Parts: sequence; structure tokens; C-alpha cells
Amino acid sequence: MKWFKRILLMILAVSLIALLSVYLVNRHIHSVSDAKIRTSITEIPVEEPPPVAIVFGARVWDSGEASPVLYDRVLTAVELYRAGRVKKLLMSGDNPTANYDEPTAMKKTAMQLGVPENDSVLDFAGRRTYDTCYRAKEIFDVKKAILVTQEFHLARALYLCNNLGVESVGITANRRIYEGSGNWTFREFFSVASAWFEINFLPFEPVKGEKEPIQQ
Repeated sequence: MKWFKRILLMILAVSLIALLSVYLVNRHIHSVSDAKIRTSITEIPVEEPPPVAIVFGARVWDSGEASPVLYDRVLTAVELYRAGRVKKLLMSGDNPTANYDEPTAMKKTAMQLGVPENDSVLDFAGRRTYDTCYRAKEIFDVKKAILVTQEFHLARALYLCNNLGVESVGITANRRIYEGSGNWTFREFFSVASAWFEINFLPFEPVKGEKEPIQQ
């Protein structure tokens, strides 16, 4: 039984060290990102040329309509557009099948809210936050951006985009209490560590493609 206890203690020790490492990485990423988070449009100055709003994808219902999380992201981006803080919206999300299409749902929502069709640019390969940030820089030639997503996701998005060459600040799209938000926070704890690992050690292989520059 002694060998079993030793193995159990070793497993426990390794697990605690791993959790502590993940916690410290989260502290680091929040420390470098939190100062770039805005909660109101009035905190974002009007610039010339204006930055691009990068809107991160989220769940779309079977009907093709945006979920509350996604709708609030698009609505926040539209308000930036109306206030003259941005002139283009980069809608980046997943489109794995013909029946599931986040970017098109995002564009449709923006148009319903008054954004002209030509001012929404679609990225159908935003499978992950890393993809969205990488492609914003390498495919769409975005140099400066305002990231639009909920608060729980913003620190990771800002860390990735700034480290992948897009000078970014973020605005929170929190407008209600979301079902399942506790699960997102738990998952994000580990996703932040994964983002740090990908930037510093093993870059994620994103979807590449032809250049489609957005004029800023």
C-alpha cells in the first residue's frame, strides 16, 4: 500500500503544481490585458483613420438567428459604428457546415440594426480566438482594432490579438445575465493558459488564405 500512497501523493502534487501554474498564467494575462478593457463607448476616442471592430463569433440557433451572447456582441459593435468609433465590422466566426454559419448570422443582425451591407466583412474561418486574431492581421491586414466580446473572454482575446500583431483595446458586450456563464468562466481559466502556451511555445496552426485587406 505504501507504493500506492506515494503514487497518489505524486499525482496530487503534480496536479497542484499544474493548477498553480495555470492560475499564475491567468494572473499575468489579466495584468497585461485589463488596462485595455473598456466598458463604455465614451471611453473610446474617435480616431482617424478609425480602427476595425473585430466581433468574435458565438452560438447560432438552429433557425440561423444569433444567440443572446452573439446578438449582444453584434449590437455593441453596431453602437461603436453609429458613434463613429469604427467604420468596418469584421465578423469572425465558425462555419463548419452549410447549416451552421456564425458570420452570416452576425452580418444579418448588423444589417437589421442599420449597418450597410458593405461595412460588414465576413471571416468564415474564425474557429477559435487564435484564428480570428491571426487572420485579422494576416488575411484582412487589420493593424488596429476594437475587440467586441463578453468580459469573461476579453483578456484572452486582447492577449492573443496584441501578440499576433493587431494593436487592440476591447469593449465588453455584457448586457444581461447569460445562461451557462459559470461554465464559461471555468473553461476560460484553462483557455487562457492554452493561449499563453500557444503564443510562447507552440503556435496554433490557423486557417490561412488569400489576402483580403480591409481599408482603414
